[in-house]
Amino acid sequence: MMELPHRIMIGQDVLRLLGKFIEMPRSAGIVVASGLNVQQRVREVVAASLEGRVSWVDVKFSDMKNVRSVMRASREAKCIIGLGGGKSVDVGKLAASKLNLPFFSVPTSASHDGIASPFASIRGTEKHYSIKSKPPLGILADVDVIAAAPPRLFSAGCGDLVAKLTAVKDWQLGHEADGEYYGEYAANLAMMSGRLIIDNSKRMGRCDTSAVRDLVEALISTGVAAGIAGSSRPCSGSEHLFSHALDVISPGNGLHGEKCGIGTILAANLQGLDWRAIRGALKNVKAPTTAAEIGVSDGQIVEAIVRASDIRPERYTILSKVRLTSRTARALATETGII
Repeated sequence: MMELPHRIMIGQDVLRLLGKFIEMPRSAGIVVASGLNVQQRVREVVAASLEGRVSWVDVKFSDMKNVRSVMRASREAKCIIGLGGGKSVDVGKLAASKLNLPFFSVPTSASHDGIASPFASIRGTEKHYSIKSKPPLGILADVDVIAAAPPRLFSAGCGDLVAKLTAVKDWQLGHEADGEYYGEYAANLAMMSGRLIIDNSKRMGRCDTSAVRDLVEALISTGVAAGIAGSSRPCSGSEHLFSHALDVISPGNGLHGEKCGIGTILAANLQGLDWRAIRGALKNVKAPTTAAEIGVSDGQIVEAIVRASDIRPERYTILSKVRLTSRTARALATETGII
């Protein structure tokens, strides 16, 4: 079953149109899940656009506690808006899915593809990876607001995009090894988004409004690819498993997209892809390419490589095919310059 966003608005100075965009009756209650920092930036324009029909829920972490808080506040609501970065969007998305309410994604940064996908990354569950939810009914992305976010978030979004190159390769491996469904269209859509960074990294590295718009459009496209595939396969492979392993081993260090970018360098080497071009593109967009840059030790990188395939053992990736020991993992990380 394909579940896709129904409408998308991307442009400059469009946040003020949020009330019209969601098309809710004037009497409808609206819950906005958002962090305090984001609220300080855009609360006035959002409240004016929604004509005061809004209950704000402060999202501090992307965990089940915050999901439940949004759910409690939404008992009488007609829709939920996830306004902010990844944690607010994911928390709002899962809360809306559990309550069967319309959900609208309003990103204020472009750090990963969760803004459009039917998956949510939530801590405090038995899984150390994204869980199935529902895609947003609509996505409103104000390029001016996103361009004003810290540049590090932009670089992280670029890291999450290049990850599609190795994720699709892993998906192909799963099809060849286990007969798993492989969708050529969804794979090509994800690959096209990943190539955007490789082919245009110097231009994207300027992080201007044109680059921000391209990044947002590409991140939305990869979320749509996951919706078409009915799984996260086009977007998440061994590089994401590496990132999730680091979440367990060294929590709080490095952004999701930053860790996925480093994981992509490692996975590309094992897959026989041009890992040097990937590393160069990440450097051009000012994304980290070493352990030190995300505050983890060499040993933690090695441990994450070895443990990555155990995060989701049912998902076949290059790490299922090439079982690495601590010695070979260290050699891989050294060869690619990660450590």
